[in-house]
Amino acid sequence: MAAAAPPTHCKVILAGTIAKGLLAEVADGLQKLGEKPRLVGFLANGDPAAHMYADWSAKTCRENGFDFDLKVIAKEEIEEAILTANVDTTVQGIIVYYPIFPRPSRQDSYIQQLVSLKKDVEGLGHTYVFNMYQNIRFLDAPTNLQKSILPCTPLAVVKVLEYLQIYNSILPYGNRLFGKTITVINRSEVVGRPLAALLANDGAKVYSVDLDGIQLFTRGQGIKKKHHEVHDQDVSFMVKDCLPISDVVISGVPGASYKVDTNLIRDGAVCINFSSEKNFDGPAIKEKASIYVPAIGKVTIAVLLRNLLRLVQNHKVEEATKDNKAT
Repeated sequence: MAAAAPPTHCKVILAGTIAKGLLAEVADGLQKLGEKPRLVGFLANGDPAAHMYADWSAKTCRENGFDFDLKVIAKEEIEEAILTANVDTTVQGIIVYYPIFPRPSRQDSYIQQLVSLKKDVEGLGHTYVFNMYQNIRFLDAPTNLQKSILPCTPLAVVKVLEYLQIYNSILPYGNRLFGKTITVINRSEVVGRPLAALLANDGAKVYSVDLDGIQLFTRGQGIKKKHHEVHDQDVSFMVKDCLPISDVVISGVPGASYKVDTNLIRDGAVCINFSSEKNFDGPAIKEKASIYVPAIGKVTIAVLLRNLLRLVQNHKVEEATKDNKAT
């Protein structure tokens, strides 16, 4: 008879468990709204991950009371398709599945700016990106009734951390990661950099790791600054230096061969994977981490619906404000 495996003290948390609370919040908001918002997705590439995300989007939307319309088009048609959806009154949200144009082309950045602010469910337009980096949380200050939209995957990671109670609810809103050191491996403009900014704006000291080195995102000593600043670290400062001092390690490297070195992670750290690949060695990380979240896809889709609902709510507030001014 084989000996029983030794007990592990690591808690594995699945994305579906975390998403349930967000979907309940969305359901409550949808019931109060009294209508069925429509999301249109544009798929103009052959990327398997994008196709998977589109399928998840469609399934989750329809299961939770939203309309979803996926349009598979040629990349040469994407510009006109977005402009048409912008003025279509039956469309409340637009999502574009990237990448469309391969690097080094910056065409995708241009495409992101085409989506109407009122329908930008991914929060990738200039106004939303500016607000995120400047730590501006509302569109209509000082009234503060219309919340700024945040990009889905970075916000999903934030929601995961809130669920895990990494955010300290005793501290004031906006400062609840004060005292936490976090490493984010990936500094893409779509996910990694925005994520580091969000976490730093909430008070964390964030080491952002990518191929061109490590940067520190921070609001400074005592988090006295209004929003984060970015400091390049010396070339001698490497992953082996930041991982052992990190309370949380978050990785989103797209390569199948990449693995975070488990030996560098301190005992009891929280580890989160947002890559479509497995950036952590599952069995090994369960021997070191206190909490391990192997994927966040279902949370990202729940956040997508939450953003869509928020866009509709913002529009209603805006229209009500106009009506009040007219009278």
